[in-house]
Amino acid sequence: MWKIIYDNIIIAFESIKSQKVRAAITLLIIAFGIMALVGTLTVVRGLDNSFSSSLQSMGSNKFTFKRYENQFIQKGPRGRHKVINPRIVYRDAIDFKKRYHEENAIVSISMFAANDVEIKSDSKKTDPKFKIFGVDENYMQVNANEMKEGKSFTQKDILNNRHLAIIGEDLKVDLFPDTNPINKEIIISGNRFKVAGWLKPKQSTFGGSRNDQVFIPLNLARNFFPSAQANYSIAVAVTDKSTYGQQVDKAISLMRKIRKLRPIQENNFGINRSDKLAGELKSVSSSLQILAFIIGLITILGSSIALMNIMLVSVTERTREIGVRKAIGANRFLIMIQFFVETLVITFLGGLVGIIFGLLIGFGVANVMDMPFSMPWNAIGMAIFVIFAVAIISGLYPAYKASKLDPIESLRYE
Repeated sequence: MWKIIYDNIIIAFESIKSQKVRAAITLLIIAFGIMALVGTLTVVRGLDNSFSSSLQSMGSNKFTFKRYENQFIQKGPRGRHKVINPRIVYRDAIDFKKRYHEENAIVSISMFAANDVEIKSDSKKTDPKFKIFGVDENYMQVNANEMKEGKSFTQKDILNNRHLAIIGEDLKVDLFPDTNPINKEIIISGNRFKVAGWLKPKQSTFGGSRNDQVFIPLNLARNFFPSAQANYSIAVAVTDKSTYGQQVDKAISLMRKIRKLRPIQENNFGINRSDKLAGELKSVSSSLQILAFIIGLITILGSSIALMNIMLVSVTERTREIGVRKAIGANRFLIMIQFFVETLVITFLGGLVGIIFGLLIGFGVANVMDMPFSMPWNAIGMAIFVIFAVAIISGLYPAYKASKLDPIESLRYE
């Protein structure tokens, strides 16, 4: 049996050589379908990895109070209306931090101070692209920011308004490409700061860099970047995962008291929960995978139909060859094996090309969108399964038709 298959593989390659154009077209049809399947699943896997990486880097088991949640528009008795929440002001944030005393929780407050800021050091200066944040001593721990070198802010640093800064990878590359930035001086909007720490690079979130951030003590940010519309964020990291829901409920209750809300009033603030975000990201990822799989299957179905038509044309064109083989002793089984193996070889070669180009597309998209790339073994496994499925679906009928041809009529065919 293996000898028969081996001989037919040799015949298949000889047939491909003799019909280069037709074989190339057939191979490209299969390659395109497999490329679409592997490429889309690879990109979706990259997005999934990006979601997971982003969630971990934002801090697991964390919830954050902000002015608004993701949904700004709500439905009311008279239709949709815009929700206008009062700002979370400095007094609210400080009050919450002083009053929220839970054993398994760490509270941090911060503010977004400025965007598109130019930063200088000696004779060097950067493009106006950096974001400035005012933070407290707990910010780095709560938000899972890891130091590459140096140290984070202490409570004394914050209370004494020390002119210290913690910088991201982008600023280090721009101003201190060949030197250690620790204890170096930088100038932000005319104010001098000493670099206390340098953060480990972070993976970009949905194509946006998170390495262009600079952190300074909260009160200095309030003084140097005053704004009547400043909003403060309150983040709580829960160290004991089993108490997460309980901590959220207690924090919401305290925030409602700080905002002086009556029991019948709705929350006039937003809360972003890491567990809810994780569920939403998982749902989005699952939907994308299903969509990618459907797109890939539709493409593969089209490729299968095209391959079957080409093989049927091949059977018609080679009717005389089939008659000769039957006349010299080949039975129906051998004729069927010949055409089926030929279909399998073409499908395998097209699938291999499709897998390679699909991976290259996924790698290219990951680089362009600055997403993590990992080998999508599930997509490759699925592609191999699909390759054999396409070969069986597209090859059996043409092979069966070839085996049914009458040898006398085949020899008379011109």
